[in-house]
Amino acid sequence: MTYKRPLVIAHRGASAYLPEHTLAGKAMAHAMGADFLEQDVVATRDGVLIVFHDLHLDDLTDVAIRFPGRARADGRHYCIDFDLGEIRQLALTERRRAGQAQTRWPGRFPAGAGSFSIPTLEEEIRFVHCLNHSTGRCVGIYPEIKAPAWHHEHGMDLAAEMVAVLGRYAYLGPADAAIIQCFDCAELRRVREQLGCRLRLVQLLEDELPATSGLQTIRQYADGIGPDLRQLLGTGLLADAHRSGLQVHPYTVRIDALPPGIGSLAELIEALCREEPVDALFTDFPDRVLAYLNQRVAGPS
Repeated sequence: MTYKRPLVIAHRGASAYLPEHTLAGKAMAHAMGADFLEQDVVATRDGVLIVFHDLHLDDLTDVAIRFPGRARADGRHYCIDFDLGEIRQLALTERRRAGQAQTRWPGRFPAGAGSFSIPTLEEEIRFVHCLNHSTGRCVGIYPEIKAPAWHHEHGMDLAAEMVAVLGRYAYLGPADAAIIQCFDCAELRRVREQLGCRLRLVQLLEDELPATSGLQTIRQYADGIGPDLRQLLGTGLLADAHRSGLQVHPYTVRIDALPPGIGSLAELIEALCREEPVDALFTDFPDRVLAYLNQRVAGPS
């Protein structure tokens, strides 16, 4: 049997080895052979798009030390309350458990070590272009519109700004190496229908599995779905999505946090690809996933 290898998307970079969304982590993932590099995108107070996962800065930076007294009533320091110049003063570190000094993933990069900063979306795109130039590869980008309703409430049309930035770097149509993802279905549909974006779009899914009719609705504006990988195990979602003409890009393969009942990376990938392979995989471990997938595609020697 011939297998087509799923695309490997470096989830926030090579985030099992270096702090998430650092340019160093993206370079490492690029060198490991990832097909796409993910960018979570939020906005600063002065309207600059930065690559950062959370709406608040607390679990990944030294913001409380650098800017005492700038927290909101909930004790958190939000990206949108800081100008880019202030964001540049922050030291980015390995993700910590909320409100704690310990890292979320104990076996990963030590908290507080290294010297990392938060890039803008344009800086990261230029960086990826340079890596592609120097290696001769064509690694894509995979930005997410984070919390668009939150940004609208704060006077920022994050989706429109992102589409404009991508357009300036010639990411314009379905053949280009860029895929936009978002959890907000109304906003993703707006990206297609009102903003006129022709890039590939992926509707991220949260807890509830869509019915067949829901998948057909998604197909009206998107090219694929991004479910939690646990939504695919023991369900018919993968086959249903493919029958609806949608690609399936599940998140997130973590060797140090496998789903319940799964004992190894090999067991997880086989469960996702045995009968009807997924089209792509998000992973913190692009090297390990690629090694297994390439061995699987090659078959026995």
